[in-house]
Amino acid sequence: MLQAFCFGTLGVTLEDLYFIDPTPAPGQDGPERGVRVELRLLPPQEWRGSIYAAQRFVLDEALWRADFFESIARGPGSKDRMHHHPEMDAGEPGSRVFDRSLTQDPFAWLEKRLTGLPETCRTPEHEASAKELLANVPHIVEAARTMLSRVHAGELALAPTRPTSL
Repeated sequence: MLQAFCFGTLGVTLEDLYFIDPTPAPGQDGPERGVRVELRLLPPQEWRGSIYAAQRFVLDEALWRADFFESIARGPGSKDRMHHHPEMDAGEPGSRVFDRSLTQDPFAWLEKRLTGLPETCRTPEHEASAKELLANVPHIVEAARTMLSRVHAGELALAPTRPTSL
């Protein structure tokens, strides 16, 4: 399942994933599943067709990512693989960063993270979009909570959704 919240020039995506890291760090081997949350740019697109035509939108470059993952071996509620990627470069994540406050209360952490948008979003170009995104943080957090509860219930993230080898 992929959910998107779009606010002018900014977007937030939520996606359930069953993930097998082809090059795991020590202690991180074996499949994991959960919910990925990304803050993304939503660049304006050229108008197509008549004033009534459906318009194209593109959720593009990710600015940061949080993975609410848990190992399959340890199961739902283990929070053993929850991490974030505060730095992204052309869609590629930096190293996994494990944060105790993320595992202690994932959704309070997410709310704080979304409320503290990166400086790249606090520009005149993104001002109106950032304001709208901030007004919708509770809805985004609740959607992430619901999606993770569906993963825990065995409804989502049931099989690998991406290639597992490079």
